[in-house]
Amino acid sequence: MIEDAASALAIARQLKTIAEARRLPLVFKASFDKANRTSVRAFRGPGLDQGLEVLARVKAETGLPVTTDIHEPSQAAAAGAVCDLLQIPAFLARQTDLLLAAAATGRAVHVKKGQFLAPGDMQHVIAKLEAGG
Repeated sequence: MIEDAASALAIARQLKTIAEARRLPLVFKASFDKANRTSVRAFRGPGLDQGLEVLARVKAETGLPVTTDIHEPSQAAAAGAVCDLLQIPAFLARQTDLLLAAAATGRAVHVKKGQFLAPGDMQHVIAKLEAGG
Protein backbone atom coordinates (compact mmCIF):
# COMPACT_ATOMS: atom_id res chain seq x y z
CA MET A 1 0.00 0.00 0.00
CA ILE A 2 1.19 3.51 -0.72
CA GLU A 3 1.90 5.27 2.56
CA ASP A 4 3.57 8.33 1.00
CA ALA A 5 5.68 9.25 -2.02
CA ALA A 6 9.01 9.21 -0.20
CA SER A 7 8.49 5.69 1.11
CA ALA A 8 7.27 4.38 -2.24
CA LEU A 9 10.30 5.87 -4.01
CA ALA A 10 12.74 4.50 -1.44
CA ILE A 11 11.24 1.02 -1.73
CA ALA A 12 11.19 1.16 -5.54
CA ARG A 13 14.82 2.26 -5.72
CA GLN A 14 15.93 -0.52 -3.39
CA LEU A 15 13.95 -3.14 -5.29
CA LYS A 16 15.40 -1.90 -8.58
CA THR A 17 18.93 -2.24 -7.21
CA ILE A 18 18.23 -5.80 -6.06
CA ALA A 19 16.54 -6.79 -9.32
CA GLU A 20 19.32 -5.34 -11.46
CA ALA A 21 22.02 -7.08 -9.40
CA ARG A 22 20.25 -10.39 -9.95
CA ARG A 23 19.18 -9.62 -13.53
CA LEU A 24 15.52 -10.13 -12.69
CA PRO A 25 12.57 -8.38 -14.29
CA LEU A 26 10.57 -6.23 -11.88
CA VAL A 27 7.23 -4.47 -11.94
CA PHE A 28 6.69 -2.19 -8.94
CA LYS A 29 3.30 -2.75 -7.30
CA ALA A 30 1.62 -0.54 -4.75
CA SER A 31 -2.04 0.01 -3.95
CA PHE A 32 -3.75 3.38 -3.80
CA ASP A 33 -6.68 1.84 -1.89
CA LYS A 34 -6.72 -1.30 0.25
CA ALA A 35 -10.47 -1.74 0.37
CA ASN A 36 -10.33 -5.01 2.32
CA ARG A 37 -9.19 -3.65 5.68
CA THR A 38 -10.51 -5.34 8.82
CA SER A 39 -11.50 -2.09 10.50
CA VAL A 40 -13.57 0.60 8.82
CA ARG A 41 -11.27 3.12 10.57
CA ALA A 42 -8.01 1.67 9.19
CA PHE A 43 -5.89 3.67 6.75
CA ARG A 44 -6.67 2.46 3.23
CA GLY A 45 -4.21 4.49 1.22
CA PRO A 46 -4.08 7.90 -0.42
CA GLY A 47 -6.88 7.32 -2.92
CA LEU A 48 -6.93 7.10 -6.70
CA ASP A 49 -5.63 10.51 -7.77
CA GLN A 50 -2.85 10.90 -5.22
CA GLY A 51 -1.91 7.22 -5.48
CA LEU A 52 -1.57 7.38 -9.25
CA GLU A 53 0.55 10.53 -8.90
CA VAL A 54 2.91 8.56 -6.67
CA LEU A 55 3.04 5.64 -9.11
CA ALA A 56 3.71 8.03 -12.01
CA ARG A 57 6.57 9.54 -10.02
CA VAL A 58 8.00 6.09 -9.22
CA LYS A 59 7.85 5.21 -12.91
CA ALA A 60 9.46 8.49 -14.01
CA GLU A 61 12.22 8.53 -11.41
CA THR A 62 13.17 4.84 -11.45
CA GLY A 63 12.25 3.73 -14.95
CA LEU A 64 10.39 0.76 -13.48
CA PRO A 65 7.07 -0.36 -14.91
CA VAL A 66 4.29 -0.02 -12.33
CA THR A 67 1.05 -1.76 -11.44
CA THR A 68 -1.81 -1.45 -8.98
CA ASP A 69 -5.11 -3.12 -8.16
CA ILE A 70 -8.31 -1.62 -9.47
CA HIS A 71 -11.61 -2.30 -7.73
CA GLU A 72 -14.21 -0.44 -9.81
CA PRO A 73 -14.70 0.05 -13.55
CA SER A 74 -14.45 3.83 -13.07
CA GLN A 75 -10.81 3.44 -11.93
CA ALA A 76 -9.60 1.57 -15.01
CA ALA A 77 -8.97 4.42 -17.46
CA ALA A 78 -7.07 6.58 -14.96
CA ALA A 79 -4.98 3.66 -13.75
CA GLY A 80 -4.36 2.53 -17.31
CA ALA A 81 -3.04 5.97 -18.20
CA VAL A 82 -0.26 5.56 -15.60
CA CYS A 83 0.25 1.84 -15.03
CA ASP A 84 1.86 -0.65 -17.38
CA LEU A 85 -0.18 -3.49 -15.93
CA LEU A 86 -3.56 -3.52 -14.17
CA GLN A 87 -4.31 -6.07 -11.49
CA ILE A 88 -7.73 -7.43 -10.56
CA PRO A 89 -8.05 -8.74 -6.98
CA ALA A 90 -9.16 -12.35 -6.57
CA PHE A 91 -12.53 -11.51 -5.03
CA LEU A 92 -13.33 -9.37 -8.09
CA ALA A 93 -12.10 -11.86 -10.70
CA ARG A 94 -15.58 -12.53 -12.11
CA GLN A 95 -16.85 -8.93 -12.22
CA THR A 96 -17.75 -8.46 -15.86
CA ASP A 97 -17.85 -4.65 -15.92
CA LEU A 98 -14.48 -4.40 -14.13
CA LEU A 99 -12.83 -6.88 -16.51
CA LEU A 100 -14.25 -5.13 -19.58
CA ALA A 101 -13.07 -1.73 -18.33
CA ALA A 102 -9.59 -3.07 -17.58
CA ALA A 103 -9.33 -4.70 -21.01
CA ALA A 104 -10.52 -1.51 -22.72
CA THR A 105 -7.44 0.36 -21.45
CA GLY A 106 -5.20 -1.67 -23.75
CA ARG A 107 -2.92 -2.48 -20.81
CA ALA A 108 -1.92 -5.97 -19.78
CA VAL A 109 -4.28 -7.29 -17.11
CA HIS A 110 -3.33 -9.68 -14.32
CA VAL A 111 -6.32 -11.35 -12.70
CA LYS A 112 -5.67 -13.08 -9.41
CA LYS A 113 -7.42 -16.45 -9.29
CA GLY A 114 -9.39 -16.84 -6.11
CA GLN A 115 -9.35 -20.12 -4.22
CA PHE A 116 -13.09 -20.25 -4.81
CA LEU A 117 -12.54 -20.61 -8.58
CA ALA A 118 -11.61 -23.87 -10.22
CA PRO A 119 -8.74 -23.45 -12.68
CA GLY A 120 -11.07 -24.24 -15.59
CA ASP A 121 -13.39 -21.41 -14.58
CA MET A 122 -10.69 -18.91 -15.52
CA GLN A 123 -11.65 -19.48 -19.16
CA HIS A 124 -14.69 -17.28 -18.50
CA VAL A 125 -12.45 -14.52 -17.12
CA ILE A 126 -10.26 -14.76 -20.21
CA ALA A 127 -13.32 -14.62 -22.48
CA LYS A 128 -14.51 -11.44 -20.76
CA LEU A 129 -11.10 -9.81 -21.16
CA GLU A 130 -10.95 -10.81 -24.81
CA ALA A 131 -14.45 -9.38 -25.35
CA GLY A 132 -13.23 -6.10 -23.85
CA GLY A 133 -10.32 -5.85 -26.23
